[in-house]
Amino acid sequence: MLFSDVIGQDDIKQQMLAQLSTGRIPHAQLLQGPAGCGKLPLALAYATALLCQEPVGGEACGHCRGCKMTEKLEHPDLHFVFPVKESKQISDQHLGAWRELLLESPYFDTKEWYARLGVTTQQPHIYVAESEKILRKISLSTSQGGYRVMIVWHPEQMMPQAANKLLKILEEPMPGTAFLLVSDRPDLLLDTILSRCVRLDCKALPQETIASALTHHYGLSVQDATTVARAAGGSFTKARAQVTAAGEEELFLDMFKLLMRKGFARQVRDLQAWAEQIAEWGREKQRRFLGYMHHVVRESFIRNLKQPDLCYTTAREAEFLGRFSPYVNERNVEGFTKEIDSAARDIAQNANARMVFFDLALQCLVLVRK
Repeated sequence: MLFSDVIGQDDIKQQMLAQLSTGRIPHAQLLQGPAGCGKLPLALAYATALLCQEPVGGEACGHCRGCKMTEKLEHPDLHFVFPVKESKQISDQHLGAWRELLLESPYFDTKEWYARLGVTTQQPHIYVAESEKILRKISLSTSQGGYRVMIVWHPEQMMPQAANKLLKILEEPMPGTAFLLVSDRPDLLLDTILSRCVRLDCKALPQETIASALTHHYGLSVQDATTVARAAGGSFTKARAQVTAAGEEELFLDMFKLLMRKGFARQVRDLQAWAEQIAEWGREKQRRFLGYMHHVVRESFIRNLKQPDLCYTTAREAEFLGRFSPYVNERNVEGFTKEIDSAARDIAQNANARMVFFDLALQCLVLVRK
């Protein structure tokens, strides 16, 4: 990732580029600021520049071997630390999921990461085993004789023992190592850790900056981009989530409509194909789709009660429900809810998705005709 790819934060970019161009690289920096403002993208851009073999004015060239490896997040001198589920785990055990999420977009939040981890109740942390791994990594020689970069995402979630070990590492820094701590809540960090970091204050993004980025990256009209940016509260992560969710809900509505159309026509082979298509999605997406099915069933039933103030639908949903809602009534609404809940439990327990969704489709075939 290059600095030119980072949305806004021009002041921080200039500070970082000044360090890189003069070669005055602090051994530890803390990028702090509100969630969603681009701290992790800044850390990635800084890391890319440090590991670039042919930098220009501090900025990475974008085409050398070092840049290409960093772009794929597979550079041997680029290391990540982030919260994980269990005390015996370390970040390296989840690098596949981490890289996948980062490559989709570096603008994500803890909620998205926890979903990838499969976390439902417990709070992920950075445990003491991670600190021991950090020490081993920074004691190794670098692959290219340059810097090694350690990005620590949400260091405020370090357990006390881990935080104390990190402090010792920062007190006696290894030459050629750059720590980049990325934190939403620096107030939760040890004062002694804070005192050993150069602090970079990232600000919430201006509304017009977010709107411009939405237009550029997602093709939104100026009006729609402005509407989304206004509700994002300075967070491009929130704005991106809103745009992505809107696109996903379009897909979910189409799949729900297909299910009901094929079910009412009793086209069992088509229902099997429908189930196989959804089975190819990831578990989290499948669970979100089941939640969306709950939403449509609820809104259909509320619509039949003639309570428009209690309805929360998009214009496209409202158009569909105008035709579909009569098929959700007091005779089958509990049945729909029960079957969707049952499917959600099975998916959460890693049951065969093809079987789960085909069974759900067959049950809906019966219910929609009641």
